[in-house]
Amino acid sequence: MVCFRLFPVPGLGLVLVCLVLGALRSYALELTLQDSEKATCLYAKWQMTFRVRYETTNKTYKTQNISDLGAVTYNGSICGDDQSGPKIAVQFRSGFSWIANFTKAASTYSIDSISFSYNTSDNITFPDAKDKGMHTVHHPLAIKIPLNELFRCNSLSTLENNDVVQQYWDVHVQAFVQNGTVSKNEFLCDKDKTSTVVPTIHTTVPSPTTTPTPKEKPEAGTYSVNNGNGTCLLATMGLQLNITQDKVASVININPNTTHSTGSCQSHTALLRLNSSTIKYLDFVFAVKNENRFYLKEVNVSMNLVNGSVFSIANNNLSYWDAPLGSSYMCNKEQTVSVSGAFQINTFDLRVQPFNVIEGKYSTAEECSADSDLNFLIPVAVGVALGFLIIVVFISYMIGRRKSRTGYQSV
Repeated sequence: MVCFRLFPVPGLGLVLVCLVLGALRSYALELTLQDSEKATCLYAKWQMTFRVRYETTNKTYKTQNISDLGAVTYNGSICGDDQSGPKIAVQFRSGFSWIANFTKAASTYSIDSISFSYNTSDNITFPDAKDKGMHTVHHPLAIKIPLNELFRCNSLSTLENNDVVQQYWDVHVQAFVQNGTVSKNEFLCDKDKTSTVVPTIHTTVPSPTTTPTPKEKPEAGTYSVNNGNGTCLLATMGLQLNITQDKVASVININPNTTHSTGSCQSHTALLRLNSSTIKYLDFVFAVKNENRFYLKEVNVSMNLVNGSVFSIANNNLSYWDAPLGSSYMCNKEQTVSVSGAFQINTFDLRVQPFNVIEGKYSTAEECSADSDLNFLIPVAVGVALGFLIIVVFISYMIGRRKSRTGYQSV
């Protein structure tokens, strides 16, 4: 028996549907497998998107983002037995499928592999593909997890294989569930461990022995994310990265002319990913709160430094750039996003709208407090100046009038 449900939606409660075979439109997938005795044997909740690069009939290449999976089925998902391990099988769109396989050892179980199959014969998704047919990419993983523990990875994880990029986040999964009860003990992925520990550790790191060279104000770049319905995310900003590694601090300005943007848009989350020759990824993950506001929830970065080392940091517990849904967030003055003690991002001339973009244009902006204070001071200063001018004119008039009266009295 297969039970699956929509991710909880504030104000609507939690809808649970149990069917042998069924379909459900969902962005956050949630699956509960039960054995013949109706005891839970596998539980999984996760979000995923795909990006496929393909050749067109014009001998050019296009990239298709697949974030809205549409109607989803779970045919072929099994608890596993002595001959085969548990498996999650998901089908969506026209001929698309995704499979995760699990294996078991004495004291651990593993997410053994992930396979993704897509159909370039789907003329809606790939209307001008040169090579029509099924394509499959396979990723061996072998992620080992202690038995009777729930694997959790809220951070963004990426699998890349030639023309296909798979992205996963908010992952919660447990195979080989014991006694029909999903464990409350969590086994964290490395990125979640980093995002939890790093901010605490780096607050006590001594001042760097190398002082970074001051950088000029970075050039502002405009970035966007498109889905099947057009532009769904807009961002304009100058970015300056402050990095501390091995007591050496560095300041890096991002050049928008050599930086590329990709991402995905969903109903309650949105992703802007920047990359360049040195930046593998710089992710800005936005989320909706209280069904009426959005904010910057997460930042992930992995990049190559000039000394040849790789710098990677993730934090999924941020709260920046808060604004109402249907509007944009704007801050022209310099602002700092503190991802960890070792990594901060200075933003300049910032404007961002990750949801409800209409006709590829920004909506009315909610300004940051720094800009609001400045805008408030300008009319105040003008008012004070005008008031002072009026006082001066009034005093001059009174003095002139008094002199005139004195003159008449003398005559």
